[in-house]
Formats: sequence, structure tokens, C-alpha cells
Amino acid sequence: MLSRTQQVDLSLQHLKNHILSVYTPEQRKSITQSEDWKTFGARLQQHFPKLMHELDNVYGSNEAVLPMLEQLLANAWHSYAKRSRNLKTIDAAREADPDWILSHKQVGGVCYVDLFAGDLQGLKAKIPYFQELGLTYLHLMPLFQCPEGKSDGGYAVSSYRDVNPALGTIDDLREVIEALHEAGISAVVDFIFNHTSNEHQWAVECAAGNPLYDNFYYIFPDRWMPDQYDRTLREIFPDQHPGGFSQLEDGRWVWTTFNSFQWDLNYSNPWVFNAMAGEMMFLANLGVDILRMDAVAFIWKQMGTSCENLPQAHALIRAFNAVMRIAAPAVFFKSEAIVHPDEVVQYIGQDECQIGYNPLQMALLWNTLATREVNLLEQALTYRHNLPEHTAWVNYVRSHDDIGWTFADEDAAYFGINGYDHRQFLNRFFVNHFDGSFARGVPFQFNPATGDCRVSGTAAALAGLAQNDPHAVDRIKLVYSIALSTGGLPLIYLGDEVGTLNDESWHLDANKADDSRWAHRPRYNDALYSQRHDDSTAAGQIYQALRHMIRIRQSNKRFDGGRLLTFHTHNKHIIGYIRNQALLAFGNFSEFAQTISRHTLQAMPAQAKDLISGQTVRLDQDLVLKPYQVMWLEIA
Repeated sequence: MLSRTQQVDLSLQHLKNHILSVYTPEQRKSITQSEDWKTFGARLQQHFPKLMHELDNVYGSNEAVLPMLEQLLANAWHSYAKRSRNLKTIDAAREADPDWILSHKQVGGVCYVDLFAGDLQGLKAKIPYFQELGLTYLHLMPLFQCPEGKSDGGYAVSSYRDVNPALGTIDDLREVIEALHEAGISAVVDFIFNHTSNEHQWAVECAAGNPLYDNFYYIFPDRWMPDQYDRTLREIFPDQHPGGFSQLEDGRWVWTTFNSFQWDLNYSNPWVFNAMAGEMMFLANLGVDILRMDAVAFIWKQMGTSCENLPQAHALIRAFNAVMRIAAPAVFFKSEAIVHPDEVVQYIGQDECQIGYNPLQMALLWNTLATREVNLLEQALTYRHNLPEHTAWVNYVRSHDDIGWTFADEDAAYFGINGYDHRQFLNRFFVNHFDGSFARGVPFQFNPATGDCRVSGTAAALAGLAQNDPHAVDRIKLVYSIALSTGGLPLIYLGDEVGTLNDESWHLDANKADDSRWAHRPRYNDALYSQRHDDSTAAGQIYQALRHMIRIRQSNKRFDGGRLLTFHTHNKHIIGYIRNQALLAFGNFSEFAQTISRHTLQAMPAQAKDLISGQTVRLDQDLVLKPYQVMWLEIA
């Protein structure tokens, strides 16, 4: 019997022969002598065993896997052969330096193209502003073709190869990405691979019974199977539809985790993996640097489970990653997993998603502002922050999505906090249903059956700027300082840097009225951006403070990498942590001055320079932080 290594070698040789079989003998000779083929072959040799291993984990002995692999790797070769010389250069550079994403110079921004700039050409005209702010990474929210009207903010994709006509064309997108690269900015787009819109060609053909798209989606003739699955599924958007299924006009039922117009793909069919890998390679050849892997927790379904975070989901992502290492190794993955902290971290690895959103830190920043106590945040930084080598968090203050209180109940219980009750408090606090709240958020997806709710709101609205709270600006500066300094890639939701408030008119649009997240997706505010250099305005104070911190970060290698050590300040209102044994950060989460005693600081140098204020600070005596003050102290 052949060993597994021998089986892989034989399969690999068979697949190489299959790739070349479509060419004439003269063409085969030319191809096999080319540098492209040698490079592709070396990457195939290195990553094919991993690809096979992960597909085995998912599909076992499914007889469709070999013909699927033949097509998949032929497509990978054709994709790599068409890849531009410039992108191939980036491929080689990132293979040599996988930690490029961990650099202190990396700072990210995110926006909807239409809301921030009108269209893609308008976005291109904003590139000088992105450079002024200091961005090296720009996430363009879903911009592909989608249904008119309701499309879940573009997350219902009708074609991955066509841009929404209101924004421009695929050539406009390619042009924008090239311009971003010239400006030193990486391009990030969403890879929405759990589902497509019901208007996608695959969905239309599958529903019509085209055998080429058989089982691309989960379509059932009646409610029997959906009822069995629904017993253990969590409702994600209960306002949209109960359970996980929607009924079609002909009476059949289709799996729709999120919305009735978003049909979940059926990855138990290997040809679905092949089809999505093709779309991924197309995006890679546009020049996309990072793919935000949307809804990673949901991509594998199994009866009797929650259909979230199953082992096959991880195996599929690792298999997609292996395809990228072969066809476009410059492309990295970013995980979007808003689940239990123990499960979030499982998606992050050099062979899975190299970077991932840090929803726990995001939620705990707001929790700490509400409670004025750093206990849960300090606990998270101590026990849940550090990641495997060559990987990093994406640290953010808020996103296009709602804020869910994703801390673990067992972590809260350590401090005697009841998780359910505390979430209820946070929901009330941030929608101004709690006496003394400074926040003006909006509730999202209240579920009367469970009492669960999430919160929408811009950073400015949640921090108190809507009612001119005197501490609002400093609260915004504080939470963004932590995103910028805790290690990983900081991400700014554009508009926050000038204190943009909620869009109060979101509910007047019939296509948005049932989704309060549109409240914190406001349009570009010319008046606020024109004030960004005027420090007599809130917009100017926020912008100049964030720009100052970004400059400090990008000029100081003390911010390199992703790891930190917590520093216990013995003051329940002050967070502390050390970066690279050389930078000591403090943040006061109280509206009152707070003190760190000299005894707590006795292991530190007698004095240190505060990079933010530029002042020298004594550490051989009690250290006092003003309300919401941040300090970044050089200690080595």
C-alpha cells in the first residue's frame, strides 16, 4: 500500500499533467521552462499537501473531489499566469516577510464607497486625504452587484465580478486599487462566501433545477428538514425572520441564516468550494491585498448542532488559504467571527486567517467607559490578547455592524458579574435608558424571547458628543488610543476621526428602516472634515489627536508586533500595559483625576517621556492622570 506521502506525490503529478494536457507539445515545453511555471510548481509542491489534508477533513472519500481538484488547480495556474508582474513581486515580498501586516506603520480605515465618496472615482480623489490621515490599509465595504433596495448593506452579492453600477465598473475598481497601491495603501474587500443573494446566477440556476448547480444551496421541498435544523439554530436577525429558513414562492424552503434574500451556500458539495475559489482568485488578480472573510462561523451545517464554529468550517478556510498560497500568496485573510472569545481566536492562524477582528476588546472598551472600571478589559488583555506568531488582531472601536456584548459569562463571573444582567445594563446605558448615561445609541434587533439586544451608534454618539458632554472628545481619544497601541492593526471607521454623529434620517428610507445599523453609517460630512484643522472645534480636536497618535505609532518601533504584557495599576479606573518591554501605556477611564501610587511604579525608571504630551513624567512619585487622559511612556 502506498504511503500518504506517495499518494500525495502521485496526485500532484497527475494534477500537473492535467493542467498541461490542454496545451500543444510546443506550448507545454515553453510553459514548463518558464519562471512562472517553476514558481507555481514550487508553491504547489509546498502547499498541495495542506490543501489535500483539509479537503480530506471536509469531504473524506467523496468521489467528486478529484475532478474538482483537477479543475481547481487548472484554474489556479491560469489565474497565476495572468497575474500582473507587479502583483507577483508583492507575492514574493510577502512570502519573505509574513509579518508585514504587524508593522507599527500599519493603520487602517474603513468606509462605504458611496457614503464616503459617492462612487469609485470619487474615492480615488480622496486618496490624498487617506495619506494625510496616515492610512496604509483601506477596507471598502461591500461594493459588488447586489439586489436593488434591501441588500444587507451589500452583503447579498449577486456577482463577485461586477461592481454595483451606482459605484462604477470593475475596471474602476481595478484602477482605484492600483492608485491605492501607488499611495502605499493596501486594498481590502469583503469575501462573502457563506451566502449569495437570491439573484446570483448560481441561485437562479439551482432553484430552476440546472444539474450544474445541483445542491449549491440548501433547498427543501417542505418544512420537515428545516424544522429539524431549527431546533438547534440561533436566530441571528429575529426581526427579519424567525429561525434559519425562508419560504420560496413555489412553497419550497431555503436556508437563509441572515435574510430571506441571502441564500446559504452548501459546502457539502465540493463544486461549491471550487466555484468560490474561482471568485477568490478573480479578486486577488484585481490587486486585493486582504479579504475580509465574512461570517466564517456559519459556513458548515450539521444536523443537531448550532451550525456555528464546526471543525469543517475551519478546514474549509484553511483550504481556501492553501489555494491563495499557491495562486496569489500576497493575499491575506481577515476573520469576522463575532462569537465566544474562545472560538474567535480559533480562526486566527498563519494557515487560516492571518488577522482577525477583536470583538472582545471592542465591546470591553465601551463596557469600561460605561462602568468606569477596567477589570474586564484588563482581564481580556492579560488572558485573551496574545496570538500565535505571524498573526495579529484588527483592533477597532466600532464597525459598520452593531455592538454585541461578546464577553464570556465565565470571565464576568470571576468578578461576581452576572453576564445576562450586565448585558441588559449595557444595552440600557448605550441607548440612553439608564440614568446618567452620556450615550445616544440606538437599539438593534431586540429579541423579546431572550431579552437579547445589540447597540448601533457612531463613536461620537456613544461617547457623548451628541449632547456636548464635556468629556466626549477625550473618551473618543481614549478608546482609539487603545486600538492604536495594544498591538495589531488599528482600524478607524472613517467619520469617527472628525466626530460624525448618527444619521437621524436612516429610518425614513424604506430599504433601511428595519435596520438601525444605518444610523451609524452616515454620509461624508463636508462641514466636519473642513473643521479638522481647527482645534477650537470638536472635529478638529478629535482629528488632530488621532493624527498625532498615528504619527507617533508610525515613527516608533515600540509599537511593532502584536503582543503585550498587562501592568496592574492598582487603580480600578486606569488600564495599563507594556509593549515590547519599552513602552508603558496608561488610560484613565474616569471623569475624575486618578492616581497610580509610586509603590506601584517602583520597578519603572525614575522618569520617562510621555510621547503624547511630549513632557517628561516622574515615576518615582505618585502619578496623576487627568480625566480620560492617555499616556504613552518610553521606558527603554
